[in-house]
Amino acid sequence: MSARDDGLEGKVAVITGGASGIGRALAVAYARAGAASVVGFFPGDPHDVGETVAAVAAAGGRCLPVAVDVADAASVDALADAAVGEFGRLDIGVAAAGVLRRAPLAELDDAAWDAMLNVDLTGVLRTFRSCAGRMGGPGALVAVSSIAGGVYGWDDHAHYAAAKSGVLGLCRSLAVELAPRGIRVNSVVPGLIESPQSLDPVNSLGPEGLAAAGASIPRGRVGTVDEAARVIRFLTGDDSAYVTGQSLVVDGGLTVRWPS
Repeated sequence: MSARDDGLEGKVAVITGGASGIGRALAVAYARAGAASVVGFFPGDPHDVGETVAAVAAAGGRCLPVAVDVADAASVDALADAAVGEFGRLDIGVAAAGVLRRAPLAELDDAAWDAMLNVDLTGVLRTFRSCAGRMGGPGALVAVSSIAGGVYGWDDHAHYAAAKSGVLGLCRSLAVELAPRGIRVNSVVPGLIESPQSLDPVNSLGPEGLAAAGASIPRGRVGTVDEAARVIRFLTGDDSAYVTGQSLVVDGGLTVRWPS
């Protein structure tokens, strides 16, 4: 089956966090499936959204970059409006924007806690609310969670894990609420994926930590952003038309391996 057999051709997707990582890979995946994308990027992000636009063009697709701050409701509304204004429709919303900060409990003050949840959890709510409100018919929403919080705990990252865990409950509840409108809501729960975020040695594992962790994964390696993106593409296409309210773990078998 080719990518263009999944009902995505001609559809329009809004993607937050599209300057790098899973968001960028997803924009390219949609281009290959014949779908256009509106890619939200944070102006303070060190990654160049122009590289996303170029990669989408190379894949034969259309991509509109729009600056967005998912911590601001008006900014997210403007992102969704841009999709309708540029392409005349909005069919898919993917909340892939997120931040990751290390903070032991003794250093986790209210400001750090609130800032994390405002982006990684409430930012998902804003994205879904804006996108669903502009869908003229059936559609699909997907949020990017994490095995940190979605499955496991992670020391020094309680605020991140709490946000990612909350994403799962948000998606399940909205799946029930939006089902009568034909809008499906799911989440992906990535495991160890090599991305700019996970390669950060200060707030995440870094290159050496990722390389070491790969040996404990049944597949024998960490995942790629392309592999995670293709799962999201599946969850927004016709092949998953009867799937909603689910959390799909993409981890190469890490979370089901018997501890050795």
